[in-house]
Amino acid sequence: MHAHHSARRSRQRGLSFIGVIFVGLLAVAAFAIGGQSVPIFLEYHAIGKAANKAAKEGSTVPEIRASFDRAAAIDDISSITGKDLEITKRGDKIVVSFKYSREIALAGPAYLVYRFEDSTK
Repeated sequence: MHAHHSARRSRQRGLSFIGVIFVGLLAVAAFAIGGQSVPIFLEYHAIGKAANKAAKEGSTVPEIRASFDRAAAIDDISSITGKDLEITKRGDKIVVSFKYSREIALAGPAYLVYRFEDSTK
């Protein structure tokens, strides 16, 4: 009876070790994806800020694009440029819209894709 009891106990220990490894792998994967995602969201915030600034500063389409490109150079924005902006007028207000996507390679053919779309208010 004693041998049966210790065999069951060691098997439980083995399963919990595999569980710890599995949870560890998930934590590492989440940390890696999160670590790559933070700069993407920081850039998205910078793009929104640059688009708002460009909409306020510029009065013509070329001026707005140039203003955005200047802000992009300062904030190290590489996902889009001034020529990717959609510039329209709503009443007497200039509206700057943008749309782009960024990818994070996961494993093999698997990617995590972020799609961003926003416009100035």
